[in-house]
Parts: sequence; structure tokens; C-alpha cells
Amino acid sequence: MSDVSTTALIPPLPPAVDPPPPARPVSKIRWAIHLAIMAALPIAAGLGGAARQGGPALGHDVAGLLKVCGMEVVFFGGAFALAWLASRANRDDLLLRWRPGYWVVPLGVVYSVAVRLAAGIVVAFTMAIVMVSTRTSPGAMQQFAEDHRPKVETLVDMEALTHNPAYFWLTVVLVSLLMGGLREELWRSSFLAGLRRLWPRVFASQGGGIVGAGVAALFFGAGHIPQGMLAVAMITVVGFLLGAIMSLHRSVWPSVVAHGLFDAASLALLPWAMQHIQGWQQMSGR
Repeated sequence: MSDVSTTALIPPLPPAVDPPPPARPVSKIRWAIHLAIMAALPIAAGLGGAARQGGPALGHDVAGLLKVCGMEVVFFGGAFALAWLASRANRDDLLLRWRPGYWVVPLGVVYSVAVRLAAGIVVAFTMAIVMVSTRTSPGAMQQFAEDHRPKVETLVDMEALTHNPAYFWLTVVLVSLLMGGLREELWRSSFLAGLRRLWPRVFASQGGGIVGAGVAALFFGAGHIPQGMLAVAMITVVGFLLGAIMSLHRSVWPSVVAHGLFDAASLALLPWAMQHIQGWQQMSGR
């Protein structure tokens, strides 16, 4: 037998390849532009709502609702694209990874109920403290709540929501899941990304994410001033809780599901709620 070197049986190693150069970090100026665009969106929405004349934001019929939704998607998509072009945020920046797997939808359902209960408790507790500290009578507090109730008529046409099934279901499904759940939570994740990139020592940790959720909630609540101060308070609390959920899971998706279901239930119950409010007004002689 011939003596064959064992090295001949080992395939040659591929030539060494230099590692790719590290990605060039995005400057903080570009991230500042990103954050400024995101911060301006709810403020612009609030100013637009305050200046609006002649009817609800979502129109009086199906055609009007679809037109408004299309315009809102285009407007948000354009602003989101400009912010992304400035920062080149990746999916980890925007928390777009699907976490925690198949638990996303069940957790979203549970969180939707929990957020509603928590927000109601916070608002009721706050009103009770105000009533006790200012010695306001229950009747006066009830009157305040009625005078400052969420002005849902600035958002939807109550007549169409009550009597037009197509308008009702488009509002409950399209507006709640796409315009509310997806669009608004993408705004929140993008806003939080800007905070983390600009001030990582403050906002990059999980605890810092909770703080960032509070900052985002204040901006988001300010965009709903035309709906009344109680609506602003409720939306700020809900926004904070949704941001906290997003920061807890490092993913936007549980918040998207929770937000969409929260809005869907709220809009579906509006006709019933408004009917009972009107009945209370008639009983009280107003």
C-alpha cells in the first residue's frame, strides 16, 4: 500500500474573507429629525381637529369614512417614511419582531380588558380625590363629567353608526384595527425609538421604556383635545399602559392587538352608551 498523507484527504479551507465593515452609526441629528416628525403628528392632528368645522372626522357615510381613512393612511405613511429616511430605523428599533410568538393574540385580548379596567379605575379614583379635596358634591361632579364627556360626535356620525350597518362595521373593524391599533402603535414604537436613540441612558432600559411610554402618552393625549378633557385624560392613561406593554415585551404586536380590540369594543358600544346618556339627561330634566 502506498503511503498517502492524511492531509490529502482534508479539503482545503476556503480563502479568508475580511469581515464586513461595521455599519456606520446614524447621527443624532438624523434621529432628532425622526423624533421631531413623530412628535409633530399628534399635535398636528389635535390642531386639525380643533379647526375642523361641519361634522365628524370620519364623515357621515361609508364613502366619507373610506375617503378619510385613505387620506389618513397616506398622511401617516408619508410622515413615517420621512422619519425612516432620516433615521433608517430597523425592525429592532421599531420593535417589529413578533413576540412572544403564539401568545401575541391571547395576550392582546387579555391586555385589552385589563387596560380598560385599569383606565376606568384610574379616572374614577382621580375624580374621587378631586371631589374629596375640593368638597365637590356628587351631583356637581356628575355634572362636570357630563359637561366634559368625550365628544364622540367629533369623531363619528352617531346616526350612521346606529342605523347604517356598513358604516358601523367599517368603523369597528377598519378604523379600530387599522387606524387605531396598527397606525397608532406604529407611531408609538417610532416615537419610543427616537427617545431610546437620542437618550439611551434614560430610555434604553426596560424601566426607561416605561418612562418613555409616559412621554409618548402625553403627546398622544394632546392630539385628542378636541374630544374633551376627560377623553384626553382617558386616552393618556390608555396610551401609557399600551406603551408599557410594548416596552415590557419589546414588541409592538401585543399593543397593536390590545389597542385594536379596545377601540373596537368602545366604538361598538357607543350607540348603547349614547342612548343611556340621553335617557339620563331626559330624566334629569336637561
